Amino acid sequence: MQGFDDFNISTPLRNAIDALGFKEPTPIQSKSFPVVLSGNDMVGIAQTGTGKTFAYMLPLLQMLTFSKEIHPRVLVLVPTRELVVQVVEEVKKFSQYASIRVLGVYGGTNMNRQKEALAAGTDIVVATPGRLYDLALCQALRLKSIKKLVIDEVDVMLDLGFRFQLTNIMDLLPERRQNIMFSATMTEDVDILIQDFFIAPKKVTVAVSGTPLDNISQTCYAVPNFYTKANLLVHLFKDKNIYNKVLVFVSNKKDADRLFDELNEDYGSETCVIHSNKTQNYRLRSIRQFDEGENRILVTTDVMARGLDLEKISHVINFDTPIFPENYMHRIGRTGRAEETGNSVLLFTEKEVEAKERIEALMNLKIKTNELPDSIEVASRLTPAETPKIIERDNPNKRPEGEDIGSGFHEKKEKNKRTNQGGSYQRIIAKKYKKAKTKGDKNYNRRNKKKR
Repeated sequence: MQGFDDFNISTPLRNAIDALGFKEPTPIQSKSFPVVLSGNDMVGIAQTGTGKTFAYMLPLLQMLTFSKEIHPRVLVLVPTRELVVQVVEEVKKFSQYASIRVLGVYGGTNMNRQKEALAAGTDIVVATPGRLYDLALCQALRLKSIKKLVIDEVDVMLDLGFRFQLTNIMDLLPERRQNIMFSATMTEDVDILIQDFFIAPKKVTVAVSGTPLDNISQTCYAVPNFYTKANLLVHLFKDKNIYNKVLVFVSNKKDADRLFDELNEDYGSETCVIHSNKTQNYRLRSIRQFDEGENRILVTTDVMARGLDLEKISHVINFDTPIFPENYMHRIGRTGRAEETGNSVLLFTEKEVEAKERIEALMNLKIKTNELPDSIEVASRLTPAETPKIIERDNPNKRPEGEDIGSGFHEKKEKNKRTNQGGSYQRIIAKKYKKAKTKGDKNYNRRNKKKR
């Protein structure tokens, strides 16, 4: 197998790799290095957790020479603020023995401080599309100096609605540049973006999105409702040796807060939660505490499903079954990273059976179903989304389809069927004077009006 010694890299980069303890490159890193180094446009398709950040950053750092230029030469676009912070930290690790300046910019923070940092000069900018576009519009950032563009997790960006910013950023960039794109899935939208802005890109693929990770054990439980799912997690998390670092994915922010409150009663400071309604400092602090082991359980929405490199996660819990099966793959990719073993647990209700079957069809794998422990209390309490809607029989606005309206309803009277014809005065004038078609008609109408 090809090792880092086979790569033509500088001494500072080699020293950084040794200091980080990397022995052998991953498949995506081995295949990407010569393509990126060649200067050709590239599209990389690989599962989450395969080392994509290092795959594009190693050759870029190799090509990036020392410069006193203020304006950046490399632009890296990522979908979330957390991923900006992570990529910046990774670049600093890789370039610890080289004079490379890197800056991260994202929303939710003071833009004036970011303008000042850009004015001081940088070589690499890592950014979310929205904040980068704002900085470019106010001319705090000059994009014409960019030689290399990297778009990481592009399918997530398009799902989050960044198409407008992406296309406008492309128009602001110089035509002569190298484009590098990484994605876990190749969707139709991604393909259109490639066709519009890439020039004869070389495609590097190491795995399809539906391929299950061999080192992840997958199980599932059939559970009737939300609070029974919460009771099951409270039961499972009692074993701290097995469930020592758990990431719990919930479909929306309200349910994430609701589950956090339930778990907090039993596990208190061991639990934390993040989603897009939390402040940036709160989100970063929760990620840091979870990564360092201060918190054992992290409840989150899909904002955490892609890109973030959290070490030694023992279990990923899918509290809700994802509607899109690819999201399931991205979620469970948080565990079993760097060839370690991992575990995935899927909880599904009767309504989520179809979504579970789509996941199994994508992976071509049947997920093992465990029996619900007898000690688990089946909750009678329901969430607002689970509560059946009450339809009032005599309320016409809530009448079910096909229900007989009854004798109390009848057709409108003839006088109530009248339509607005523009007022009585206009109708009288229209009757009195026909529409003039010629000058003669106008004179005729004028003479008749005087006689009347």
